[in-house]
Amino acid sequence: MSDPKVTLENSCEAALALGAAPESNEAERTKSTAESSAGFYAHISRLSTSAVSRLSDCCHGGAKMSVLAYSRGKREINQYFNIENAKLLALVAVFLLLIFHSVSRNYGGGDTCERLLSSGRLLGENAWQPYGCMMHRYKSNEAKSCLSEKHIAFIGDSRIRQLFYSYVNIINFEVKEEGMKHENIAFEDGSASLKVDFLWHTEVNSSMKESLTSWTLEGTSLKPDMIVLGAATWSIKLHNGSTEALNQYKTNLTSMAQLLEKLAEHGEVIWVLQDPVLEDHLSEDRKMITNQQIDLYNEAALSILNSINSVSKAKVQILRASRLAAEQTIGKSLDGLHLPKSTRDISAMVLMNYFCNKILKPIDGSCCLPRPPSTLIQKLTACFFILSISGYLVLNFICRNNHRENKLPKDIESGEEKKPSIAISSVAGLKIPFQSVCKLGLIMAYFYFCDRADIFMKEQKFYTHSSFFIPLIFILVLGFFYNENSKEAKFLNREQTDEWKGWMQLVILIYHISGASAFIPVYMHVRVLVAAYLFQTGYGHFSFFWLKGDFGLHRVCQVLFRLNFLVVVLCLVMDRAYQFYYFVPLVTFWFAVIYGTMAMWPQILQKKASGNALWNLGLLMKLFFLLSCIFLLNYSQGAFENIFSCWPISKLFELQGSVHEWWFRWKLDRFAVFHGMLFAFLYLVLQKCQVLSEGKGEPLFSHRISDFLLFISVVSFLTYSIWASTCKNKTECNTLHPYVSVIQILAFILIRNIPGYARSVYSSFFAWFGKISLELFICQYHIWLAADTKGILVLIPGNPVLNIIISTFIFVCVAHEISQITNELAQIAIPKDGSALLKRLLGGAGFLVVVLLLSAQESKL
Repeated sequence: MSDPKVTLENSCEAALALGAAPESNEAERTKSTAESSAGFYAHISRLSTSAVSRLSDCCHGGAKMSVLAYSRGKREINQYFNIENAKLLALVAVFLLLIFHSVSRNYGGGDTCERLLSSGRLLGENAWQPYGCMMHRYKSNEAKSCLSEKHIAFIGDSRIRQLFYSYVNIINFEVKEEGMKHENIAFEDGSASLKVDFLWHTEVNSSMKESLTSWTLEGTSLKPDMIVLGAATWSIKLHNGSTEALNQYKTNLTSMAQLLEKLAEHGEVIWVLQDPVLEDHLSEDRKMITNQQIDLYNEAALSILNSINSVSKAKVQILRASRLAAEQTIGKSLDGLHLPKSTRDISAMVLMNYFCNKILKPIDGSCCLPRPPSTLIQKLTACFFILSISGYLVLNFICRNNHRENKLPKDIESGEEKKPSIAISSVAGLKIPFQSVCKLGLIMAYFYFCDRADIFMKEQKFYTHSSFFIPLIFILVLGFFYNENSKEAKFLNREQTDEWKGWMQLVILIYHISGASAFIPVYMHVRVLVAAYLFQTGYGHFSFFWLKGDFGLHRVCQVLFRLNFLVVVLCLVMDRAYQFYYFVPLVTFWFAVIYGTMAMWPQILQKKASGNALWNLGLLMKLFFLLSCIFLLNYSQGAFENIFSCWPISKLFELQGSVHEWWFRWKLDRFAVFHGMLFAFLYLVLQKCQVLSEGKGEPLFSHRISDFLLFISVVSFLTYSIWASTCKNKTECNTLHPYVSVIQILAFILIRNIPGYARSVYSSFFAWFGKISLELFICQYHIWLAADTKGILVLIPGNPVLNIIISTFIFVCVAHEISQITNELAQIAIPKDGSALLKRLLGGAGFLVVVLLLSAQESKL
C-alpha cells in the first residue's frame, strides 16, 4: 500500500498536470521553462547514451571506438541543435518565405482571380484545387443572394450549353436538360430577380457578333453582368478542319475583340478555351475534330485576346481551368466530345467563385477575395506593438550605455563596489516585459500575414484515408520510439498526463489538416479526445481544490490568464470573436463551474472529510446538484440561450450574433467535466483508504481484480470503437456521444494505469508536445491551417509534403515561444500582492470595456 503523505503530494502534482496552475516561485518557473525547452532534445541525447552503453558492453577494439565516436558526434549535434536554435532557424525561414511570396506576388504575374481561371489540379471527383487559393462550394441560397438582380449570358455550342446547365443547377438543382437543343434557352428566378440566358451560336461569325453588338448600343438596359462564350468545334466539323476555316475564325474573332473589350468595361467577359476530345470515341461525322485542330483554334484565340488585353484596361478573362480538368477526365466521356457532368460542375463552380467571391466574401473562398480592411481595433493593436518594439529598442540602448558607464567601480574611500542606482535597476526591470511583448508582436505579425494579408497561399482540404492514417502511424511510431522510465509509477502521474495531452493534440492536428471530419468513424473518435481534455479539466481542478483548498484570487487569475491570454490577443489582431476559439471559452466556463461548485458553502475538502466521512456524502450531493443543473440547461435550450445572450456575457459566447455554436459545443460534451470530477473524487478516496498499489511494477489492484478490470476495459474500448465505426449519421451519433464517450476515456485510463509496467514508462516525445498543447490547439487556426481552419496554409507551393514539413516546423516553434511568453507575462500581470493584483484587475476590466465599446461602435458603421 502507498504512503498517504507521498500519495497526497503526487495527487497534487497530477492535478497541476491536468490543468491546475502551479503555485511556484520564479526560480521554479524558470527551471520548468528550461526543462520544457530542452526536454525533447535532452531525451534524444539520453537515448543515444543508453544505446551506446549497451553496445559498449558487447563491443571491443575498433567497434567500441566507433561507437564512442558516434556518441561524441551525437552529443555535439544535440549541443547546437536545441529548441532555441530551432526557433532561430524558423525565424530565418519565415523571413525568406515572406520575401519569396511578396516578390512572386508583385512580379510573378497573376492574382488569385487569374489563378482560379487558369491553373489548378484535380484532387478527386468534383474536387478542384486552384493554384494557391481556395474555392468555395456555393449553395443555392448563396448563389441567389449573389446573383440577385443580375443577368448572366452564355454564348456558344453544345459544350457551352452543358456548362450553362451546370451553372443553373447551382441556383436550382431541379432544372433538367430538356427541350430543343439547337436553340436559345432562358432561365429566370423570380425570388431573386436573376436571369441566366444561353444563346445558341455554334461559330464565331457575324451572327455571334450581332448578339454582342446589341448589348453595346446606347440605352440598352439588358447588358449582362457576365458573359461566358466560346466556340470552335462546329467550325472544324463543318469545314473539315481546313486552313481557310481557321483563318476565317481568326478574322472574325479579331473583328469581335473590340466588342468584347467594350463589354468588359461594364461587366465580366470570359472566353472558354476548347476542351480536348477523346478521338477514339468520336462518331464518324466528328472524326475531323482532333486535338491537334482544337489546339490550333485555342492558340489563335489566345493570341488575339492577349494582344487586346495588353493594351486595354478592361481585360477579357480566359478560362483555362475547364480544359485542365477535362484533360484528366475526358476518358469518362460517353461520346468523346462532351465532358462528364463532374467536370462541367467544376467549371461552373469556378465561374461562380470568380463572380461571387468579391460580393459575398466567403471565408473558405480565398480566390478573387479582396483583403479585408483593417478595423480600428486592429490598427490600435498594431500601434501598441509598434510602440512596444520602439520602447524596447530605447530601453535596450539605455541599458547598454549604463552598462558601459557603470562598470561598478570601487569606492575610493571604502574600497567597496558601488551598487547600481535604483533608476538603472527599474529600467533593466522593464526590459523583460517589453522584450516579451516585442516577441509577441512579431509573432502576431506572422499570424496576420498568414491569414489576413493575402501574402501566403491557401489551399482547401481534401480527405483521403492515407492523408490521415499515414501521418498518424508515423507519429505513433515516433512516440513509442522515444520512451523512458517515469520518475514515479503513480496513477496518472505528471509525465503520463503530459503524454496523454500530447498524443491527443497531435491526433487532433492531423485530423484537422487532413479534413478527416468527413469520415464519421474518425470524427467520433476525435470527439472522444475533446471530451477527454474536458475530463482532464474536471479531474485536475477538482483534485487541486480538494487537496489544497486554495480558492484565492491569485490562483483563479493565474488559471484564467494562462487559458485566455493568447486568445484575447488573437481576437484583437485577427478580428475574430472570442467564441470563435471555442475550446478556450469551453474550458474557461467549466473552470468557473468547478470553482463555484467547490468554493460555495459548505466548502468540503479532504482534510474535513478525513475527520468525518459524512462530508464525503456532502460532496457527492454537491456533484449531484451540478449534474441536475446540467440536465436542466440541456432540456431547456430557450433558457440556455436567454442566459448566455445577456449583455455583456453575450460578447463571450456569441458567434455572428448567435449563441447557437456555443449551445452546440456545450451540449456535445456537457457531462465530460462532471465525469472527471467524480472520477477524481473516487480515486482520491480510494487512495486515502490505501486501497491502491502504486509502486513500480505493481498492478493497481490485486492480480485477480486487475486482470478482470483490464479485460473489461479492453472490451469496452473496442466496443466503443466498433460502435463509432458503424456510425452513419453525425447528428444521431452526437446525440449519444455525451453519454458513451466516458466509456472509452475510462477504459483508456485503466488500460494505461492498471499494469505497473505501463505506469512506469512514458513517451517523452508526446509529453513534450503535451506541455504546449493549448498553444498548439489555438495557433493551428491561423499559421498551420488557413482561412480560419477552413483550408491549409501554403508556404511552399507545388510541393505538399515539403510544405507540411516547413509549416509544421515553424508552427511548433511559434507555439513553444508563445507558451514561454505567456508564462513570463503571467508573472508580471498576476502579482501575488493582493493590492497590486486588484489594480491590475481594474486595469484589465477597463481595457475590456474600451474594446467592447470600440467593437460596438464599429459594428454600427
